[in-house]
Amino acid sequence: MASHNITLVYGGGSVGIMGTIADEVLLNGGKVIGVIPQVLVDWEREHKSLSELLVVDNMHTRKKKMYDLCDAAVILAGGFGTLDEMFEMVTWNQLSIHDKRIYIINSDGFYNHLIGHINQMQQEEFLYEAARERLTIVNEPSELVKHFGF
Repeated sequence: MASHNITLVYGGGSVGIMGTIADEVLLNGGKVIGVIPQVLVDWEREHKSLSELLVVDNMHTRKKKMYDLCDAAVILAGGFGTLDEMFEMVTWNQLSIHDKRIYIINSDGFYNHLIGHINQMQQEEFLYEAARERLTIVNEPSELVKHFGF
């Protein structure tokens, strides 16, 4: 990301996969913007070395701010918060609130069951459009390069 002058926008935490990625982007001279709700600052979970840390009132404001700041979203393996953020972005796109691309990195098949469920929702006609209109699924982070034009 740093070598391609891509700013990382993420949840502002110091732990987990995203904390590690933030550290690496910074280590390589890149810019990292974190957006964290006050409750996580109170729990001392914020990353203290970011290029910029925005503290917001709540999780809803956090998601909106991260989405406003990004050009695209990349979904890595994660838990409920990751899924919450992803589905809210997909919903906003579906409703034409935004139109940013969303990429799911399905490393080691982590999201196979979720992808199957999305396909089932499409087959059962619960989606307004084909899921592939809003989601791009790749199996390895290196596959993003062709989508980003590097």
